[in-house]
Amino acid sequence: MSAPNPDAPVPDDYGEHLAEVDYPLPPALEAFHDLYVKAYLNYAFLMTGDKEASLAIVRRCFSHLTLNWAHALQFEDGTEAYAWALLKSRVDNHLRMIGLPAQIVETAAFQRTARSILESVRCKFEVMETSLGLYTAIAELPERQFDAVVLLYVLGYPSARVADIMGVTKDTVRSHRHLARRRIARKLGLPWTAVHDQDKE
Repeated sequence: MSAPNPDAPVPDDYGEHLAEVDYPLPPALEAFHDLYVKAYLNYAFLMTGDKEASLAIVRRCFSHLTLNWAHALQFEDGTEAYAWALLKSRVDNHLRMIGLPAQIVETAAFQRTARSILESVRCKFEVMETSLGLYTAIAELPERQFDAVVLLYVLGYPSARVADIMGVTKDTVRSHRHLARRRIARKLGLPWTAVHDQDKE
């Protein structure tokens, strides 16, 4: 299984579901699709480890948005937050249907993440024989902290992009990241030292 790539092109046949709609799409929805489809596909693949399932999940999300676009635009927390919650719900439903827990799929990308997260809490990578403890610690993070860590460190998006994807502010992403680091350090029994929180900006 190859690691997700934030810059990977969207498959040529991906947009076929949009052609199934027999009325013009709002230009704003087309722009929204172009802005977020890669991030949604990468997240879905990371959670499921299944390319075809990821494509189907994201197609269903945008089909739903097509039919409920007016409602999404009026969502109190913003359209991005509405769509992100929709994506996560579709991913969770898929995992439940196939009998798997809703957690990150351990890939080479995740393994590479171990070093940067441990360095972010100023702990030496050598203190751990494997990344298993870190994997578990991340999987057990509260939902928003988990999302921030996955998008920042596993998929490699900068904070501003993560804020857009999740439909929150950059300050909120920064808070989630800080709390996640502290929680991970505590879970691993490592000393926590606050660091200047400017990475991944």
